[in-house]
Amino acid sequence: MTSTAQAVQASVRLPAFERYLTLWVALCILAGTGLGRVFPGLFGDLGAVEVARVNLPVAGLVWLMIIPMLMKVDFAALRQVARHWRGIGVTLFVNWAVKPFSMAVLATLFIGHIFRPYLPAAEIPSYIAGLILLAAAPCTAMVFVWSHLCRGDATFTLSQVALNDAIMVVAFAPLVGLLLGLSAITVPWATLVLSVGLYILVPVTLGQIARRVLIAKGGEPALAGALRRVGPVSLVALLATLILLFGFQGQEIAAQPAIIAMLAAPIVIQVYFNAALAYGLNRLTGEAHCVAGPSALIGASNFFELAVAAAISLFGLTSGAALATVVGVLVEVPVMLSVVALVTRTQAWYEAR
Repeated sequence: MTSTAQAVQASVRLPAFERYLTLWVALCILAGTGLGRVFPGLFGDLGAVEVARVNLPVAGLVWLMIIPMLMKVDFAALRQVARHWRGIGVTLFVNWAVKPFSMAVLATLFIGHIFRPYLPAAEIPSYIAGLILLAAAPCTAMVFVWSHLCRGDATFTLSQVALNDAIMVVAFAPLVGLLLGLSAITVPWATLVLSVGLYILVPVTLGQIARRVLIAKGGEPALAGALRRVGPVSLVALLATLILLFGFQGQEIAAQPAIIAMLAAPIVIQVYFNAALAYGLNRLTGEAHCVAGPSALIGASNFFELAVAAAISLFGLTSGAALATVVGVLVEVPVMLSVVALVTRTQAWYEAR
């Protein structure tokens, strides 16, 4: 295991605060919804603080969420890609050739057809767009936690995340544009490209600068210590963003709380489908369980921070797209923990060849 991988592993123990993230998310949803109904003027003023359709308070919070996470990524780990080429190939196939398209199908099926009579007709295309955005980028940060919990190979996880992030810089906008076009949703290309710059290129650059400065000053221990300290900052920023988003959406959610459950259905299904597909393909190719586990988890999880930011930029704070991406945050922890449990408990089956 490389020293960088060891530093990342040291920073991904799951403390109580992160373990109960779903509870805090639920409480923030309730708080935001209530505050939005009590103080609609305040949230209206916050929603109006924007430049080029980018809401500045939310943009600042998103940077606080994403930049500490991207400090974990070591692009030098790309040299390790060839060591686990089968696992890398499976994960890339699931992340970029299966997951976004399977979500487009599931979103159209559930939101466009099955649940259509129970949803506001004007928001249905926006809900579908939000779900597509959620699946269009693989998770960057939380997969280190999931990999650690299933005793995954840390070097594989690090190299896979670095490769996915490098691909995301050039592939996210075209992929989203293609899928939204296939779903007959107008693509505001200028805003989409701006979102890629603001929420991928800039955070990646700042995260890598901070990483190099820390390593230059104190080596890997300094990096690991910094990651432990900034971890809560990311989560607090995430929770504050949720309060803002649900404050903006308070009236609509209070009128139809069942929307949350309807949006969660395709998200949960696609997580289990893509995890099972990656896990099974790794077994067929003869990859080790310590690689198949994180491969399945990376294949299934979503970069919800980026999805939330992009949905807000493209469709607005009060849009159905923003709400759909936030539902992804709500289900992320419990669903991914259940996938971790399944991967861990089936190790004997996986290795019985």
